[in-house]
Parts: sequence; structure tokens; C-alpha cells
Amino acid sequence: MLNRFLEPKSNAVYAFARIVTGLLFAFHGVQKIFGVLTESQPPVGSQLWVGGIIELVAGFAIAAGFFTTWAAFLASGTMAVAYLQFHWKFAMGAQFFPGINKGEMALLYAVWFLYIACRGGGVASLDRLRARRR
Repeated sequence: MLNRFLEPKSNAVYAFARIVTGLLFAFHGVQKIFGVLTESQPPVGSQLWVGGIIELVAGFAIAAGFFTTWAAFLASGTMAVAYLQFHWKFAMGAQFFPGINKGEMALLYAVWFLYIACRGGGVASLDRLRARRR
């Protein structure tokens, strides 16, 4: 019964989740690049700064549904690198677990963006408008 109620709304809910996630991801980029609500900014050209640029641009692209597959795939890879390099660090023992290494968000973003890359922009996306014009 619940499935019959929710299933017709799945495309709209996916669009809402894509937009919210993209905007949250873009805000991480705003924090890094412009130093908004943070204590430090990475040096221009550093790996963290490049990650911030990717977060900013890919986040807004994902939220708008613009080249969604490419933006989400790039964002997924960026978050996989962030998790492996900055959180897990290939350490065994307790550091292996995301709850201990504080990598839950990076891992969740990596997996969710991979899903978005596979599914595409969907409804309420600029990709859909571009496809209609063709």
C-alpha cells in the first residue's frame, strides 16, 4: 500500500534529492574557495583548492541537472579520493571504519553521486530541456 502511494512520486523525490545534494556539495566548495563560515582557506592551486573548485562547479551542475552524468561522475571520484586519502588513509584497525575516520559524508557523497551519474538528471533538469530541443 505504501509502495503504491510513493512510487508515482519517485521521479520528483529523486529530483529533489539531486538538487539538495548538489547545493550542499556546492556549499562545501564555497566554504573552501571563498572561506565562508570556516577558519581556513586552502592555498590557491593546492589539491584541497582544486577539490573546492570541483565541489563548487559540479555541485551547481548537479543541482541544475546540467551535464549531470559528467558532473556527478567527477564529484563521485573526487569524494572517493577524499575518503581514501584524507579519511581512511589505508589504515587498518579502527581507522578502517567511517564512523571513526570521520569519512561518512565523503563515502556517502561518493556512492550517491555514482548513482546520480548512472541515472542522469531526470525530471526538473536542464539535461531534459536540452534533450527535448534535439
